[in-house]
Amino acid sequence: MLGMGIKIYGFGIYADNEKLKDLMQSKIAKAPSKPTKEMYQMVIDSDLGMMMRLVIVFSNLTMNMVRKNFDEGLGAAIKKLTGGKNEELTKKIMGEASDDIKLNSGSVIEISRLPGYVLQTKVKGEIVSKVESELLCRAFIYMYLGDDPFDKDAKEKFGASMLSLF
Repeated sequence: MLGMGIKIYGFGIYADNEKLKDLMQSKIAKAPSKPTKEMYQMVIDSDLGMMMRLVIVFSNLTMNMVRKNFDEGLGAAIKKLTGGKNEELTKKIMGEASDDIKLNSGSVIEISRLPGYVLQTKVKGEIVSKVESELLCRAFIYMYLGDDPFDKDAKEKFGASMLSLF
């Protein structure tokens, strides 16, 4: 997420390598020369546990700003996946995260896709939402690994790590 040329947060995408390897090898016999759309789509559609860890860099960030960014990103991802909007589902990712939560530089937001298509959000170590929804889980991963990812470089690095599992 960039705002006025200022880096707002850094993030990482994490998955269990053994489970990711099993997923890739169960569907793809031979490693392609470069990551394919099919590979990314398998991860998006799977129930594989994954986590996005965001570390706040910009000290004047508010929960309202984070919520708005995720609402917009998830809304666009849900529309791409289904052709329609689902604002009620979109707003659940930040759940009960209070606007009073101070996001100082170094604050951590973790959003995890847990087995059973559960999307759990933690802000500064506190669970603020836990939603069971296959569509929400797919849309969230799609924001990072789909056709128009938040960070193309991060998607490419994740793709390279998938290839290394073969």
